[in-house]
Amino acid sequence: MHGKKRYNTTIIFSAGDRMDKIVECVPNFSEGRNMKVIEEIANVIKESEDVYLLDVDPGYATNRTVITFVGSPEGVKEAAFKAIKKAAELIDMRNHKGEHPRIGAADVVPFIPVKGVTMEDCVNIAEEVGKRVGEELRIPVYLYEYASKEDYRRNLADIRKGEYEGLAEKLKDPQWKPDFGPDEWNEHIAKTGATVIGAREFLIAYNVNLNTKDKKLANKIAKVIRERGYTKKDESGNKIKIPGKLKYVKAIGWYIDEYERAQISINLTNFHETPLWKVFETCEEEARNIGLRVTGSEIVGLVPLEAMLDVGRHYLEKQGKTLAVPEKDLVHTAIISLGLNDVTKFNPTEKIIEWKIEKMEGKKKLVDMSIRDFADELSRDSPAPGGGSVAALMGVMASSLTSMVSSLTHGKKAYKNYWNDVVRIGEEAQRMKDEFLTLIQKDTEAFNEFMAALKLPKKTEEEKRLRELELERATKHAIEIPLATLRLSKEIIDIIDELVEKGNKNAISDVGVASLSSYASAYSAYLNVLINLSSLKDEEYKEKVKNEADKILRYMKEKSDDIVKRVIEKL
Repeated sequence: MHGKKRYNTTIIFSAGDRMDKIVECVPNFSEGRNMKVIEEIANVIKESEDVYLLDVDPGYATNRTVITFVGSPEGVKEAAFKAIKKAAELIDMRNHKGEHPRIGAADVVPFIPVKGVTMEDCVNIAEEVGKRVGEELRIPVYLYEYASKEDYRRNLADIRKGEYEGLAEKLKDPQWKPDFGPDEWNEHIAKTGATVIGAREFLIAYNVNLNTKDKKLANKIAKVIRERGYTKKDESGNKIKIPGKLKYVKAIGWYIDEYERAQISINLTNFHETPLWKVFETCEEEARNIGLRVTGSEIVGLVPLEAMLDVGRHYLEKQGKTLAVPEKDLVHTAIISLGLNDVTKFNPTEKIIEWKIEKMEGKKKLVDMSIRDFADELSRDSPAPGGGSVAALMGVMASSLTSMVSSLTHGKKAYKNYWNDVVRIGEEAQRMKDEFLTLIQKDTEAFNEFMAALKLPKKTEEEKRLRELELERATKHAIEIPLATLRLSKEIIDIIDELVEKGNKNAISDVGVASLSSYASAYSAYLNVLINLSSLKDEEYKEKVKNEADKILRYMKEKSDDIVKRVIEKL
């Protein structure tokens, strides 16, 4: 159990761009006493590209260190390999003793999907890293959890049975032939041991607070909710197994002096299947059954954004409210609904992984500026941000107005027949708003990439050739961003069109403004596509993009004119 562990978090990030794909890695190393060794392993992670080091947690009694880092799939993959390699160099398992079960220097290395990646992606990462560790480092590798090839190897405890001391015999057993690397004991393996690599779900350490100091009562609830349940004796004195109420939940009860109350301490191993709100509400129900009350809860460590958004959506839906609200509003609803400020302050920019990464990137993004600061930045003599970012900004305005009108329609009796439609429209508009916001920043970044390519050396023929290739690539990237804005403007105008008939008539003028904003976004993006196409040499690419852009713009013109005409008729 994670319990009362507090994270003294160190953040290191080596790339400036926001990551759209985030993987977490939580390797456990068989060294918890020699800080020099621990620091050297942590340093190779810090020095890796596209990676944040979130936490280093050594344990003296266990003689084990748990390191947590996140980053892009490629960044995490490389950092994990380097850390395993460094551990193999510095840790000698022949001299290792500790209370925690272990099988090798880099004992277990799990990859966990956080954002924009699937479990299958993490399985692929585990396999690639495992193969490389086996071949290059000559370390036996076992795959576990979702990466396992056989059910009997899925559980980490089963793979680690016998621990390091039993590894030599384990390698002789055909059933325990490693997935990668050597399968015969030698002096090198005697030093490194084996490594278990896999893919698993994100683990949320979650405590539910009770209005009692009685640890036994907290533990009584824990036994009922946890997946493995508990045993009790029947009338004949025979032990019977009572299954728990919640899958993917491990739980115990304890008393915390600091809070002067008991808690149900929970490890939630799959928040997609058993959401946080379900855990909280089940604890509330069981507490009431024995005369207790849940006063709130706390999240220990970090939590994925999606887990919080899911809680926010659940409680807004129960309240009969529209879900067409910004992410920050959903998170706020989640915080107050779960009582996350009950015993400690829940700061979402520190506790939510994605928001913490954004906070620590170290530079102020365009989308985080005030309107005045953005306007000032736009008005300066630097060419970026420019028209491409403004095109995306107008898409943001169109999406936001669309969401607003849908919210002003939902819940009004006169439009009851359209409630389901406007909820869908509002949710889609919120998604598009966030995509347009991302494109504001990406357009400026794409321009900066192009400028960097222009500055490449061109003294030799080879330098000229490489510079030309990079310019072509950077130009295509600079085209793809406004083209994405253009495509997205087509999506938003289609749902704006629905609101002409289904939206609250008191906000019909806003529907018209949304339509005009989406058309302005499209036309502005179109102009940015054209100016970049003119410098490309790839004629086939130019023709394909130009035809698509022309088609979308014609569609946008016809659609916007029709919407505005119908809006004016209703005024």
